Amino acid sequence: MKNLKFLTALLFVSVLAFTSCQDEIDNENGDNPNTNSADSPTAQNLERTSMYDGSFDDFLDGISCSSVLLPVTATVNDQQVTIVSQSDYQLVLDILGEFTNDDDSVQFQFPLTVRLSNYTEVVIANQTEFDQLMNACEDAEQQAEDAINCLDIDFPITILTYDANLEQTGSVVIESEQQLYGYINNFGDDAFFSVNYPITATLNGSGTVEISSDADLQSQINECLATEDEMDEAEEEADNLTDILVDGLFTVEAFVTAGVDTASDYAEFTIDFANDLTCTAENTVDATVEDVQGTYEVTSEMDVFFSLTFSGNATFELVNGTWEVTSYSESSIALQSTTNAAVTLVLDQI
Repeated sequence: MKNLKFLTALLFVSVLAFTSCQDEIDNENGDNPNTNSADSPTAQNLERTSMYDGSFDDFLDGISCSSVLLPVTATVNDQQVTIVSQSDYQLVLDILGEFTNDDDSVQFQFPLTVRLSNYTEVVIANQTEFDQLMNACEDAEQQAEDAINCLDIDFPITILTYDANLEQTGSVVIESEQQLYGYINNFGDDAFFSVNYPITATLNGSGTVEISSDADLQSQINECLATEDEMDEAEEEADNLTDILVDGLFTVEAFVTAGVDTASDYAEFTIDFANDLTCTAENTVDATVEDVQGTYEVTSEMDVFFSLTFSGNATFELVNGTWEVTSYSESSIALQSTTNAAVTLVLDQI
C-alpha cells in the first residue's frame, strides 16, 4: 500500500497544478515579458511541452503519461510476447491488427518498470498499481495537466533570468526537453524569467514554425491542441466506420464518374468486408460468376479515408483507390475520390 500511495503521489508531482489563471491574461502577455514566474502560464506551457512523452507505446500500455521500459513480457490476445527492443513492437502491432473488430487485450507480467512524465522511473509490482497509474493519467488528461505532445521545441533555447527589480541576473542555454523540464520545475519562487525569442518548434510532427513571444507560444499550443483533437476525433470515426463495414453487407448504390452513374454495373453484387481487411464481391443473381476478391483499409488524419483494391475484375477495379469519407451512417457510406472530387461512390447496407 505504501508503494501504491508513493506511485500515485509521484505521478501527480510530475504534472502541473493548473488553476483558473489559465483563463486570465498574465503579465507576459502585456508590456513586460520579464515577469514570468514559476507558476505563470508560460512556465506551465514550457513544463507541459517538455514532459516526457510516453504516448509512443500507447498501443501496448494504453497510458500516455508513461512508457513501459523494456524488456517486458506480455500476453497479447492470448499470445505471449517478449519485447526486448522497440523493433519488437511490430510483433504486438501485428497481433493487434490481425482483426479489425475484436476486443484486443494486453496483460503484462509483473513486476515491470515505467518512466513517468517527470522522467523518473518506478517499479509497478502488480495489476492494481498499474490500474492506479492509468487512472491517475486519465485524471491528468481530463484536467489538462498532462504533457503537450503536439508542439516540440527545437533546442537549444536560451532563458534569461531576472530579480525582483526586473534586473537581469543571468542566462542559461537549454539543450533538451528533459533539461527544460527540470529547469522550470525547480525554478525559484522569488525569481523571474523570459524566453530569448525567437525560437522554433515543430507542430503535430510536421510543419516548423517560428515563435516570437509568450503570447505566440500560447497561440501555437492552442492551435496544435485543436488539431490534435480533430485527429483524435477522426481516428475514432475511422474505428466506428470499420465496425459498420465488418458488421454489414453492402451494395453499390451510386458510382458517379464523368457525370454518369454506373451503379447498375454492380447491381447483382453484394460486398462483404471481413475483419481481416479483405473484402469479397459476390454475384447474388448468377452463381456461375466468380467472386471478386479485394482488400480495404480505413485510415484517418484530419479526415477519414477508405481505400479499396479489387483484382481480377475490370468493373470492380474501377472503384480502386483512396476515398475520403464525406458522411456515413449504419445504412449508408458516402465517398469522394481523393484525386477527382467529381467522382463519388455510395455504399448502402442491405
